[in-house]
Formats: sequence, structure tokens, C-alpha cells
Amino acid sequence: MAKVGLDFRNLNTLWASILVETLHRLGLTTAVLCPGSRSAPLTVAFARHPEIEAIPVLDERSAAFFALGLARQSGLPVALVCTSGTAAANFYPALIEARESRVALLVLTADRPPELRHCHAGQAIDQIKLYGHYPQWQTELAVPDLDNLAYLRQTVVHAWQRSLLPTPGPVHLNIPLRDPLAPVLQPEIAELEAHFPADFLTAIQPPAQLLTTVTAGLDPLIQQWQSCDRGVIIAGPVQPQDPQGYCQAIAILCQVLGWPVLADGLSPLRNYAELNPFLISTYDLLLRHPDQAERLRPQIVVQLGELPTSKPLRTWLQYTQPRTWLIAPGLDNFDPLHGQTTTLDLNVEILARALEQVEFEPRSLDYCKQWLSLEHQIKASIQTAFEEIDWLFEPKVAWMLSQILPPATPLFIASSMPVRDLETYWQPGTSRIQPYFNRGANGIDGTLSTALGIAYRQNPAVLLTGDLALLHDVNGFLISNFLQNNHWQGHLTIVLINNNGGGIFANLPIANFEPPFETFFATPQNINFAQLCLTYGVDYELIQSWPQLQARLNPLPETGIRLLEIQCDRRRDAQQRRFYAEQLVHSAAP
Repeated sequence: MAKVGLDFRNLNTLWASILVETLHRLGLTTAVLCPGSRSAPLTVAFARHPEIEAIPVLDERSAAFFALGLARQSGLPVALVCTSGTAAANFYPALIEARESRVALLVLTADRPPELRHCHAGQAIDQIKLYGHYPQWQTELAVPDLDNLAYLRQTVVHAWQRSLLPTPGPVHLNIPLRDPLAPVLQPEIAELEAHFPADFLTAIQPPAQLLTTVTAGLDPLIQQWQSCDRGVIIAGPVQPQDPQGYCQAIAILCQVLGWPVLADGLSPLRNYAELNPFLISTYDLLLRHPDQAERLRPQIVVQLGELPTSKPLRTWLQYTQPRTWLIAPGLDNFDPLHGQTTTLDLNVEILARALEQVEFEPRSLDYCKQWLSLEHQIKASIQTAFEEIDWLFEPKVAWMLSQILPPATPLFIASSMPVRDLETYWQPGTSRIQPYFNRGANGIDGTLSTALGIAYRQNPAVLLTGDLALLHDVNGFLISNFLQNNHWQGHLTIVLINNNGGGIFANLPIANFEPPFETFFATPQNINFAQLCLTYGVDYELIQSWPQLQARLNPLPETGIRLLEIQCDRRRDAQQRRFYAEQLVHSAAP
């Protein structure tokens, strides 16, 4: 029946319930709501809808990153609601990350009506285009009006479509509302229910997800690739909804071309290693050796999405200047090196379908075998070196996680050193682990809140983070406190590498300048994490050995939130990191 979900108590409740019911019919399942007065009609509409899960979160910045995590793991837009004023400004960092990493968010900011702006009415700021150019689409809705209900419905439909197509991203609707904000009765509105059009909502349905399928004209290009026996495929960080299908598509590409695939640690490829015998995981180390880097000079590169983080890889590409084809749907520029690059508006799955029709003959695999031989040598050296390390060494954490986490564990990796250690030391395997990350803007904002969003309603999940990234989002523990006390579904284990400061800065030239290095760059906080966890009701354990860590990570608990603290020496780790990297590089020297 068309009126299901609509609230005729007053004009605002009707307006908000049409908005919410339209979103539900388009496919919305989850809304994250921040408390406030001006947004009350929206909050009431979401909270009373039986098919939408409404989750209250106090801190707007944490709420936005939590919604980002939910949208990442579901592949669907999540609604994010706040009141007027500076509350909306706190959504900004997560909205930037959503845009840069292609995550669909529907940002709904309540606002005062035009007559209460620019007159010191209170809790009113200029919210028009508040987020600059970062939304994929943005508009201000009209003030609620009975003559504009069809306009409201179709604007919401358009906003949903723009959050998903042509690529996912954030959309901002600024929503001015007049009193009454509470659902008090307006009899003239209540009388409309009996005469409301029965078919007002019946045409609403989820939009078709159209993939780029145009592969005409690719045959000459594929032939050009096949004629080259010194080509490389570079698979950057990616969070596909179907990781196995993504990995199988790249396996077809490797089979047709006979090229090695350099797989970022933030790609699922390393966790589906049996699908691709040409997988290379140690490129960050082996390309640090000048002679090897020169011997491995490529003629052609096929780049899938963004480049990996590795500085040695980027330096190598910039030096060798190979002819590059970038495979990425949409219009984003993923070429920070400004090389000889042509972008193909495709996803790799569509490319693989075209390649399945291609006839090819066996060709020389000598170049590929060079890579695979070096890969084998460096992996063996890593295994030997790390097995002998019995002290708590930061890079060994990522290496261990790749081998001990239960299959299919969702793993969120914080920026700074964890993401770099993962790229260098995550070992290929068949674990089906799906890495998640905020690498659109590469910030440490919202680390804990995003991880909680990833973990919600999922398999037991893990967050790998440093101390500063965790402390920067300590209000995320307010989310965990609410969810545990109400309807938390799932489990999150936080693996905290506590080196009392910013470990990444110890690996940069600024570390040689003291002062001001320790105070202004390393910024040690001297936090007692056991006490912090006690405050928020989070289980805590200090890890003192590698066997203890392994026992705590496999199996993982099914419910709750806990923190495992690994205390490391930041200065010693920086020295040993350089020492082991040099040893490993020379283990594969010619």
C-alpha cells in the first residue's frame, strides 16, 4: 500500500517520512543519526521505519567514519544525519575520504529555514555547498511544502543514483526545516491521509547498476600487449565487493599476457594466491637494489586502479618511464607520476571477459621467471629472518597476521606504518582475508570508527593500528560503548602497536633534527591504554610474546570489542627496520 511508512502527523513528519520511505525503496538499509533538535523530523522518520536500522552516534566525526565503514563493507549507500550548525562541519573529513576512495554516502544535514539565517538566530552557519567540490552532487531541498512532495521524491531518487553512478561517492542534501520539529499533530495534515495518492511511491525501485561493457576496439591493443615479453601488471589497493571475481579476472589477464603481477598488500590478490602463479609480493624490497631494478626494466605496464604506496616502486616507474595503460572505471586521474599513460574507462572484470575470447600462443616467460626467482629468494629470507626475531618488532606484526588470522577475517589497516609494513611483509596465501583501509586521502582520521563500521554485522574483524591513529579517533570508543550495551553484532579485535609516538616520522629525514623532532613530530602521548579501555568498557590485554599474540588471534571471539597492546621501541624499530630491509634486498643480489 502506498501510504506504508508515511507519517501524517504534521508537515515535517510527512516530508521526512517521504524522504525516508523513498530511500528504503531504493535500497537503503542503514542510517547513522547524530543527536540534535533541528534534525528531529529526520531522526523520528528513520527511527520509526521498521526496515531501516537507525544507529545513534554522539560524535559527528566518529559517526561519519562509522557510516563510511558500513558503506565500505556493504557496497550500499548509508544515510548520515545531523542537526544544523557546526555539527555538519564534523562530517567533512569522512566525506573527503568517501569521495577520494569512492564510497557511497548520503549526507543529510538539517538546517534552519532561510528567514533564520544571517541574523544570529543561533546554531546557524552557511551550510550551502559546505563541503566544497567533494560531494558528487549536492543541493538544498525546498522548505517542506505540500505542493512539492513529488519534487522531494524525485530529488531523493536522483541523489541516490548520483551516490552510486557513474562511480560511488558522497552526496549532500541540505534540508531546511521550520517548526514544529517534534511530531506534534497538525489536523489539516492528518486529514490528507485519506486522500493521498495510492500510487505515489509505487514506481520507486533501485537503479540498475550499469557496468562499462564497451570493449570494441581493444583487439589491437591486446595484440600489442601480447607482443611484449617485458610487461608488468601492477594491482594497487582495492576493496572490491567480489574479491574472488576480481582476483580471477586478473588471473585471466596474467594468463593471456604471461606477465608478473605486482600485488599491493591492500589488494585481495595476496590472499587468493593460488589463483595466480605469477604473483609478486616483494617488489618493495627487490626494487631497492639498483642493479635488479635496472635488469627488471619494463617496456609496458598495465596499472589496475591506484598505484601501491611503495616509494621504490614509484621511483622505478618514474625512472624507467614505461608505456602505461591505466584500467579504472570513471574519470579520476590515477597517474601521480605523470607518465606515458593512457586511461581505459573499464573495470578489470569487463576486460577479462573480452580477453577470454582472445586466442593466444605460448610466449617466452623469461622475464616473468626473473621476477618469480627473486620473489622466491626474498620470501625465504624474510621467513628465516623473522622466525629468529623473538623481541616485539613492529614489522613482524604484519608478517604474522598474514599467516595466523582465521580465514576470511575482515582486516582494517590504519595509515602510516601499518599500511607500509603490510605492503612490504604481508605473505601471499589462501586465507581469503579482505583488507580494508582509508587510503583515499591517506589520513589517520576516523581509524577506530571506520573499523567498527567494517566489523558491524560481519565475521570477527581485526584492526591493525598505531597508537597515534587510535588516539586521534578515541571518541570512536563511544560507538563501541553504545553498541555493546544495545545491539552490537560482531566482534572487533584492535591490535595496537604502541611505540609512544609517530613511528613513521622516525623513518624520514626530519628524524635527524632534534629538536624539534621528538616534541613536534613524534609527539609521544604517554597514554595508559589499560586505563583507557577500562573507561570505555573494552577488554584489554598486554601482549608480551609472539606465541601469546598467535593464541589471541586464532580463534577470534565472536562478540565484543577488545584491545591487544604490543609495546614496541620506536627508535630501535627504525634502526632494525633499515637493517633488515638492507639484508633482505641483498639476499637477492645478482
